[in-house]
Amino acid sequence: MSPAQQRPSEQRPVSGPRAFRFLLNRQAGGGSAARAAAPVARRLRSAGAEARITQSAGAEHCRGLIPGAVARGEIIVAVGGDGMVGSLAGAVSGAGGTLGIVPAGRGNDLARQLGIPRAAAANADCLLRGRATRIDLIDVTTARGADVVAGSVYAGVDSLASALVDRAPRFIPAALQYHYAAVRALASFPPRQYIVDVDGSSHRFRGFTTVIASSGFYGRGMHIAPDADPADGMLDIVMVSAGSRARLLRALPRLYRGDHVALPDVTVLRGREVEVRIEDRGEKLEAWGDGDRLGRLPLRASVRPAALEVLVPRVAQ
Repeated sequence: MSPAQQRPSEQRPVSGPRAFRFLLNRQAGGGSAARAAAPVARRLRSAGAEARITQSAGAEHCRGLIPGAVARGEIIVAVGGDGMVGSLAGAVSGAGGTLGIVPAGRGNDLARQLGIPRAAAANADCLLRGRATRIDLIDVTTARGADVVAGSVYAGVDSLASALVDRAPRFIPAALQYHYAAVRALASFPPRQYIVDVDGSSHRFRGFTTVIASSGFYGRGMHIAPDADPADGMLDIVMVSAGSRARLLRALPRLYRGDHVALPDVTVLRGREVEVRIEDRGEKLEAWGDGDRLGRLPLRASVRPAALEVLVPRVAQ
């Protein structure tokens, strides 16, 4: 059971009949989002709920629809992967709305953390009968500007892996895309000299990545921050030092179990405000968040506690 599901006192029923506005990118995944939304919406309508599907060519248009939909009492349903969820989370939070999720992407890591099912029948039940819980968001600033992230921010070998996944042909199965990208990125990424400030305390190390996590999963099921709780008002900062590249490659399976944090090359800190930069002269390194490119370092990240209300499955009594 996920951390957000373990807090029945912090969850509440959503009163009254539910109305839903599904938002999706018609171009994402070759139409996979539309295919995922349709059976869920049918089940909601069969149960007497209102369910409208809006297909858009981009996240900016979707975000523009959110204030009006929330004002009409509609629950916003993000259909897609972590990038789609992250792109709408800040707007839903700002409008004071509630977010539902239909996992239809390659990663679906926030849905995994929250225990949100992918199967249409179970997902429709979560939207109809689930309970609303509040989770944290991450405010991020890079050289490009400001963003809101729902799951995790990372800068390093995983940035390169995300770029490789982003360019991967769709005919390659999603699981293979992530494995291939992780191995290829580890084999070629040059370690960087990081400076990581956590709540004013500075840490220097030469390493492969720094991950700032509110949710514990990324990279399609890698449990990068196993103790991260999306509802505790804190960020978990995972720093991977540049030990043996071969040892790190052999340790990849441990990322899925979450016991990689016991390795001597891994340090985990906790805090509310984080700054990450690199000392390497002339080097550029991009940060990614929720599977989307954010911008070049330096980056600043701060937790926004209990910022977003999300529908999750009911807690077993």
